[in-house]
Amino acid sequence: MQLKRVVVTGLGAVTPLGNNVADYWHGLINGVSGASPITRFDASKFKTQFACDVKNFDPLQHLDRKELRKFDPYAVYGMVASHEAILDSGLDLDRIDKTRAGVIWASGIGGLLTFQEEIMEFGRGDGTPRFSPFFIPKMIADIASGHISIRYGFMGPNFATVSACASSANALVDALNYIRLGKADIFISGGSEAALTMSGIGGFNALHALSTRNSDPTTASRPFDKDRDGFVLGEGSGSLIFEELEHALARGAKIYAEVAGGGLSADAYHMTAPHPEGLGAINAMREAMKDAGMVLEDIDHINTHGTSTPLGDIAETKAIVSVFGDLAYKININSTKSMTGHLLGAAGAIESIACILAVKNDIVPPTINHFTDDPEIDSKLNLTFNTAQKRTVNTALTNTFGFGGHNVSVIFKKYVD
Repeated sequence: MQLKRVVVTGLGAVTPLGNNVADYWHGLINGVSGASPITRFDASKFKTQFACDVKNFDPLQHLDRKELRKFDPYAVYGMVASHEAILDSGLDLDRIDKTRAGVIWASGIGGLLTFQEEIMEFGRGDGTPRFSPFFIPKMIADIASGHISIRYGFMGPNFATVSACASSANALVDALNYIRLGKADIFISGGSEAALTMSGIGGFNALHALSTRNSDPTTASRPFDKDRDGFVLGEGSGSLIFEELEHALARGAKIYAEVAGGGLSADAYHMTAPHPEGLGAINAMREAMKDAGMVLEDIDHINTHGTSTPLGDIAETKAIVSVFGDLAYKININSTKSMTGHLLGAAGAIESIACILAVKNDIVPPTINHFTDDPEIDSKLNLTFNTAQKRTVNTALTNTFGFGGHNVSVIFKKYVD
């Protein structure tokens, strides 16, 4: 069958660099770090005492107090980002077929703060089971998808994807394929995460996954640098409107980019560590290229998973060189996690937005905080260190990987009639 073409017609973001897409993009291209000391709780006894938090965000500007009782922060971020995306898309919700409009949303963890607060409150009691009636609905990882569909009346396919830090990239590939196959015309897709809690920081500390550079948080996320010591936890949301091309053209929608293809794979190797040669990443990138009908020369820019972990950055750069060979040295490669930190299940969504805007604006945001070359990382790669670089970006690929060995690559390209 002839597959439908899919384009991006709306974007929304709540990030550590800004609470809308314009502020997020401005922070990215100017190399701003979103890291700062934790103020949500007393982190003085934790190994890591900083994070990339969402700043100056008042949920009461978006939802009333009664509604907020029903939402974990991860769902609030998702609702706010999706509202921006809907407005940005220019969709007339009274004129679309809502049975052909769906939501595929993602969160790697879901309502972690809700879970933590309910269990701690129970622990402070006498053992009598007193739980909020909103406990379970606020906590579950699919509830953001449900709330978004309820708000806009979207009655098409509606579900959540969970593949750890690859979750929202997974959601985007699913949305792409549903539209391609003619099962829907429009999707709100993306992801949200709000794991900046005592249990979130404590849990990742126990895994030795987080940077402990407490003396200098703004330089702690340093992907590909020799002295990187772990990722910086981030939070927020990215929301994208995916639309069937003819549907978008018929209503005169602006088009940011075309969704060219996606690839998924599994490492089948280790619970938390990547395959040392990046075999899963290799397979995901190759599958995305095949799915997009592209050749290696087509890729201008890669936004890496690039978490600033000792093993992950090496494995991913090896994978890129394995896939692209000498052509890898002509690609602008970066890690926007150097600025945003790691948004876990929402990472793929906000990094896809970064790729789309790189394609639209022909500029690649930097990988900040590079001080010392790592001899185990190919020095011929252009990792876009410290300063944004202008270049023609016809096609961009983003990688997202998750605990459990989940790998997703998504490709965006300039829209051409």
